[in-house]
Amino acid sequence: MYNYNNSCINMAPPANEPIYTYEVASTERRLLKKTISDIKKEQIEIPIIINGKEIKTGKTSEITLPHNKKTVIGKYHQASEKELNEAINASLEASKEWSKFRWEERAAIFMKAAELLSTKYRHIVNAATMLSISKNVYQSEIDAVCELVDFFRFNVYFMQKIYNEQPVFSTKGTYNFSEYRPMEGFIFAATPFNFVSISGNLPTAPVIMGNVSVWKPASTSVLAPYYIMKILKEAGLPDGVINFVPCPGSKVGKVCLNNPSLAGIHFTGSTEVFKSMWQQVGNNISTTKHTPG
Repeated sequence: MYNYNNSCINMAPPANEPIYTYEVASTERRLLKKTISDIKKEQIEIPIIINGKEIKTGKTSEITLPHNKKTVIGKYHQASEKELNEAINASLEASKEWSKFRWEERAAIFMKAAELLSTKYRHIVNAATMLSISKNVYQSEIDAVCELVDFFRFNVYFMQKIYNEQPVFSTKGTYNFSEYRPMEGFIFAATPFNFVSISGNLPTAPVIMGNVSVWKPASTSVLAPYYIMKILKEAGLPDGVINFVPCPGSKVGKVCLNNPSLAGIHFTGSTEVFKSMWQQVGNNISTTKHTPG
C-alpha cells in the first residue's frame, strides 16, 4: 500500500454558524421541546469514558435542574484515582498513533464534528444545556452550538495558518523549514460549568494540534459535555485521544497535576483555583518529564 502525500490542501476561511431563532411553530422549536421532554424522562446515566470504553464506578452524583433542584434528570459516575491514572495511561498510549496523523486527517474529524453539532446533535446539545445549566434557548443556541461549531471550524483553519508559517530562505545554500510537533505527554483540561462552548474547546483545541487530553468537566455541568464526547466519537476521533473523567476537583491534584507526564493545563475557572493548580505544578517542576505549559 502506498501512502502518497502530494496534495496541498487550502482550507477557506470559515463563516460563523447561523443562529436559529426558534420561532413559534418552527421545526427547530418543536424538535427542541420534544428533546427536552425526552431527556427529562430518560433519567440518563453518564459513564466515565476511557479509551473509548464506558466505565461505571457505582459512585454517582445526581444531575438536577439548577432552576428546580428537586428535579433529578439523571446521574453520572465519578472517577476515582484509579480511573484518572487509567485515563492518563490511555492518553499516552493513544498519542503514539494520534501524533502521526496528518493535519488534514485531524482537520477532517473536527470539521465532521462541527457538522454533526450543527445538524444532528443541535437540538440535543441545546436541550442538555438548557436543562443542566439553566440557559434559555437564545443563550444556549449561541453558546453550546454556534460558538462551539465556530471553535471547531476556526481552530482547524488556524491550525493550517500556523503550519504555513515558515522561515524565508535568507541564506544562500540553505533550505529552512519549521516542523511543528505535538507536546510530549498529556494535556489536562479542566472545564467550567457556565459555558458549554469553552467546555468543548479546552480538551479539543490541543487535540486538533496532535496532542492528547484528559478532560475533567465541571461537576455541575456533565450532561452537555457527555454529548460532545458522543459527537467526537461519531466524527471519527480515535479512542483514548480524549478521556472523559467527571470527578471532584480534590482528586485531580493528587493524580493529574502530580503525574510526571503532564505536558500542559487548559483551564478556565476562578483565579484562586488557577493559582492553586499552578503552584502545585511549580512544586513538581523538578520531577516532571517536561515543562508544563
